[in-house]
Amino acid sequence: MDARLLDILVCPICKANLEYRKEALEFVCKPCKLAFPVRDDIPVMLEDQARRLSEEEL
Repeated sequence: MDARLLDILVCPICKANLEYRKEALEFVCKPCKLAFPVRDDIPVMLEDQARRLSEEEL
């Protein structure tokens, strides 16, 4: 993942900074408790494509 992209991506819902989880290939928004997938090296920043995170995953 391009480091410049990591610096500018924010949550599309609340605009919070995202945590990139390389092993899971997803961006995590802790305030929204959502994980946005990365498919073919492209972050999918759509709320309906995100998965809900459990408390243990935060």
